[in-house]
Amino acid sequence: MHNNAVFPFASEATPGTVYLIGAGPGDPDLITVKGLNILRQADVVLYDYLANPVLLSVVPPDAEKLYVGKSAGSHALPQQEINRLLVQYARSQKIVVRLKGGDPFVFGRGGEEALYLAQHGIPWQVVPGVTSAVAVPAYAGIPVTHRGYAASFTVVTGHTGTHPDNSYLDWSTLARLNTTLIILMGLGNLAFIVDELTQHGRPGDTPIAVIQWGTLPEQHAVTGTLNTIVERVKAAQVRPPALIVVGHVVDLAQHLRWFSADADTPS
Repeated sequence: MHNNAVFPFASEATPGTVYLIGAGPGDPDLITVKGLNILRQADVVLYDYLANPVLLSVVPPDAEKLYVGKSAGSHALPQQEINRLLVQYARSQKIVVRLKGGDPFVFGRGGEEALYLAQHGIPWQVVPGVTSAVAVPAYAGIPVTHRGYAASFTVVTGHTGTHPDNSYLDWSTLARLNTTLIILMGLGNLAFIVDELTQHGRPGDTPIAVIQWGTLPEQHAVTGTLNTIVERVKAAQVRPPALIVVGHVVDLAQHLRWFSADADTPS
C-alpha cells in the first residue's frame, strides 16, 4: 500500500467504483502516484494495448486481469462488451480499474465509458494520465511550445474511424494555424495527412517528426519535411504505435535530444 508519511493525501479506493486510470505514454514510471495507488488496491483490471503490462505487477495477486485492448485492425473485445463488464464488476462491489494508455479522456474512449457508467448509476472517477501528445515529443527532444517557434499546440486524431476520407477534420484550417500540430493514431494515413496539409497551404519544407514507441527503450524518431517524410518513414519501416508532430519545433530535436539518439535530421 502507499506510505502516508510521504503521500498524506493518497486516497483509498471504494468498492463498487470504476476508476478510469491513465497509464501514461508507455514508460511505466510516468503513471501518476494516485493511479499507482489505486491500481495496488484493484479487484479487477481491464487494461488496454498501450498500457504498459509492467504496471500489472503491482496489482494484488488474486485480482482479475482482463486484456481488452485495441490495436490497428484488432479488437480484443467490442466496446459494448467492455462497457458491460465494467458495470457487472462494479455491481459485484469490486474495485474496478480501467487502465488506459496516455490519458483516458484524450482519444481513449474514456468519455464514452464514463457516460455509460453514469447512465447506469455506477460510481466512477477519472485519474488523469500523462498524455502521449505532450510526453512523446518531449522524449524525442521536441517541446510542443517554445517562444519564437510556437505559442500553441493542437492535438487531433489521424484515425479515420467511420470517416474514410478524414472529412470530420477541417484540414484547411489546421494547415493555416500557426501552431504545433500533433496527430495521434495517424501513421496509416500519413500520406493523406501530408497531402491535405500541403494542398491547403502548409509549405512543403515544414519540419515533421514521426515517433514510434515514444518514451520506451524501443523509441525511434524519423524526421524530415512534409515533402520527404512519407518516403523516409517507409524506408525506416515505422509501424504503429506512432505519433506525428508537425511544426518548426521539430527542428529543436537536433539540439534537445536527450532520451534517444536515433532521430534523423530534417531535410
